[in-house]
Amino acid sequence: MENKRVVVTGIGVLSSVGLGIDEFWEGIVAGRSGIKRVTRILEHRQSKCKIAGEITDFDPLKYGVDAKQMKRMDRFIQFAVAASNMAVEDAKLDMSKEDPTRVGTVVGSAAGGFETIETQFDVLREKGPDRCSPFTVPMLIVNMAAGWVSMLHGAKGPNLCTVTACATSSHSIGDAYRIIQRDEADVMFAGGTEAPITSLVMAGFASARTLSTRNAEPERASRPFDRDRDGFVMGEGGGILILESLEHALNRGAKIYAEIVGYGLTADAHDIVAPCADGDGAARAMQMALKNSGLKPEDVDYVNAHGTSTPLGDRAETTAMKRVFGDHAKKLAVSSSKSMTGHLLGAAGAVEAAVCIMAIKDSILPPTINLENPDPDCDLDYVPLKARKNSPVRVAFSNSFGFGGHNSSLAFKRYEP
Repeated sequence: MENKRVVVTGIGVLSSVGLGIDEFWEGIVAGRSGIKRVTRILEHRQSKCKIAGEITDFDPLKYGVDAKQMKRMDRFIQFAVAASNMAVEDAKLDMSKEDPTRVGTVVGSAAGGFETIETQFDVLREKGPDRCSPFTVPMLIVNMAAGWVSMLHGAKGPNLCTVTACATSSHSIGDAYRIIQRDEADVMFAGGTEAPITSLVMAGFASARTLSTRNAEPERASRPFDRDRDGFVMGEGGGILILESLEHALNRGAKIYAEIVGYGLTADAHDIVAPCADGDGAARAMQMALKNSGLKPEDVDYVNAHGTSTPLGDRAETTAMKRVFGDHAKKLAVSSSKSMTGHLLGAAGAVEAAVCIMAIKDSILPPTINLENPDPDCDLDYVPLKARKNSPVRVAFSNSFGFGGHNSSLAFKRYEP
């Protein structure tokens, strides 16, 4: 049976750069940093890293979460529900006209409900086990973001939760793409969510010396591919895409942002946190995405890099892109939106997929801000400091790599009938 073509018809995004796709994309194009001093963690519980891509203006009630539901959701679930509501509105998807058994959900998270874990553990220690919330478990378990999205929208089709660290939501989109390709659903909610700005998560990453400590200059702290980078900056938020079979989208007259044409996923089988220095796993993920898309390396105009602002990771990804794209690597536009949003862990892939889709839509190459002194080992075109008009952007890749050696690459293409 011939694979179905799969298109993106709706986008919902929440990040420290902006809430909603329009505000978010405007901020990305403007090179606006969302990094600031942390306010969600009490001073005495803060690590050496005191900055993050924190969302300070998020009110769940404004995004379709009612007050009763809100009390039963960890922050990461609230982000997922809000992003799904945004995506449905953007896609003009009317669930009353859909066969609910043909609408599915793949929404993941790397960390899940750490805020609930920390607050309820404090209750346990200070007041005893009988005072813990009866909603503790359904608030903290990772799959409940997918559960809530499916319940609130009445999506009764395939329902999965992907957990692959920082590759989570990229894998979610790829898996949802394949579900539609195989004609197991017409519509999929796909993406990820993360609320990791908690004392334990921040302390853990800080102890591993992976976080930037440029506390005096928050907006300049995340600097992928820059010689002076000193670690990544935590971020929070969520991203949900509405994916549809092309046939279904055309039948209901939906607007089409872009088409998903390739998906690659591999393992490093190397180290629990460090990528292969030669970029082997990352390279094979991009090569797989190229192969199953039918694209040639020279067809790719833009790569949204994983680009976390860590010394080893940025170099390894640069090496991987050179292996995959060969001579074309020097002509390729590459950027890291983490320079503005921080690293959203399990939500990063979906938010960055949205960047790729909008780059295709508007033919704009988003910038890597703070790239003032390039690392000599990172010598590609990273669109430094300012966005660039490029006419057109036909094909964009989104890379996501996670602890444990999980690698994912997604290929998006300008839609052509």
